[in-house]
Amino acid sequence: MDSLSGVGVLDKAVGVLAALRLGPRSLNDLQTATGLPRATAHRLAVALEVHGLVRRDADGRFALGFGLIELGRAAAAGFSLAEVARPVLEDLRNATSEGVQLYVREGDRHRRCTISLNSPHALQWIVPEGVLLPLDRGSAGRALTTHTDGGPGWFESVEEREKGVASVSAPVRDASGAVVAAVSVSGPLERLTRAPGRCFGAPVVDAARRITDALTA
Repeated sequence: MDSLSGVGVLDKAVGVLAALRLGPRSLNDLQTATGLPRATAHRLAVALEVHGLVRRDADGRFALGFGLIELGRAAAAGFSLAEVARPVLEDLRNATSEGVQLYVREGDRHRRCTISLNSPHALQWIVPEGVLLPLDRGSAGRALTTHTDGGPGWFESVEEREKGVASVSAPVRDASGAVVAAVSVSGPLERLTRAPGRCFGAPVVDAARRITDALTA
């Protein structure tokens, strides 16, 4: 195993944890997955077990430990919404090749765009970061103000705020279930069509869920 950090034992321990991400492994499987000598794989797994980062399942196999849950929660708490959301939104932009935005509610009448990633297409709809838009128009406004579950999980808008533009949005929730943001994909009507939810509803909902999961982990 190559050393990435220059601290070989640390890289090997991280390699053990990475190998367990796909599920519990016997010592033989762990050795094969990491490429470490059997004695080294065993020593590291047992040391990680002492620290609660690895555990044994009912069959005696090594598995990720419950201590990682606490560390994950602490890490998530240290990130702002924008920091958590940006990599997810970049994935969404790459998957859809359309403009992607994150909106938060500001008062009773407005929503603010906190992140805006432009489409790679020459013909694109640009939403400036920081812009304040009305809360009562557009799919993001409905995602921010509709608090009931059910339906497809997304909201769509066709030429509601701007002629020739369509969008689809989904809500991001905090640990209490309250809506704290909206993820949107928007772009020219000729690409998003008059049924933008049918085009991109699923990936938008998935992106909103990923951000929600990161915030509530």
